[in-house]
Amino acid sequence: MTTRTSFDDLPSAVRAAVESRTGPIIKAENVSSGFNSAIAARVHTAGGTRFIKGLPADHKRVWTQQREADVNPALSGIAPQLLWRLHESGWVILCFEHLEGHHADYTPGSQDLPRVAELLTRLGEVACPDSGLKFVEQRLSNYVAEPDDVLYFAGASLVHTDLNNENVIVADGRAYLVDWAWASRGAAWLDAAYWVVWLIAAGGHAPVSAERCASRVPAWATAPEAGVTAFARATANMWQQIAGADPDPWTARNLKAAQAWAEYRQDLTN
Repeated sequence: MTTRTSFDDLPSAVRAAVESRTGPIIKAENVSSGFNSAIAARVHTAGGTRFIKGLPADHKRVWTQQREADVNPALSGIAPQLLWRLHESGWVILCFEHLEGHHADYTPGSQDLPRVAELLTRLGEVACPDSGLKFVEQRLSNYVAEPDDVLYFAGASLVHTDLNNENVIVADGRAYLVDWAWASRGAAWLDAAYWVVWLIAAGGHAPVSAERCASRVPAWATAPEAGVTAFARATANMWQQIAGADPDPWTARNLKAAQAWAEYRQDLTN
């Protein structure tokens, strides 16, 4: 988890550089959600509201800022538009259009569920940018039960990989995905599978209900049953490692959800 900095605590040169692009800032509201940025804030100006996020230029994950900039041009109608990027006084800052909406509600029966399914359907139609994305099979290689299981995850689709409901903004009846720091290349069905874990963790779904939601995404039909089971097991192993390194209620909840899904998939194969 990245330590957060208030917008007002940024170096004065950074704040001045931001204002040179946005115009004078009337108010800055720091945003607490998200884990990949040291600064995240809504800045209000006479010309409107913008969302800025950033990291120190020497941060070990500053590459995620470049990742977001690289994929954004492909995401019209799927993610907020990146307006500009600056590197000033030891900080890398991204500025996005602001979406006035709410974090997606993942609970059973929520009106947001078909909106998220439609969002993932739109994402499935996007050509994956050729921007040095990491492969999902690389990211999960340390967590699979069998080495060859990673072959199920290979593909040429752009995959967000972090369907945390706080990364889904519903605005004007349409869902959008934010925080593309961990965007990767992989099989087309993977984001629907990542969604399953978050539906259980953040929405309280049973695994069978979560998979029913995922089935609204056309790419889910292309997922081999053995591949889904391998993914569920790998995801549970991944959250086991995360929870061991950073034990807190949030990671414990996600681990419990991932384990519940892996156990459900295991029961299906018995």
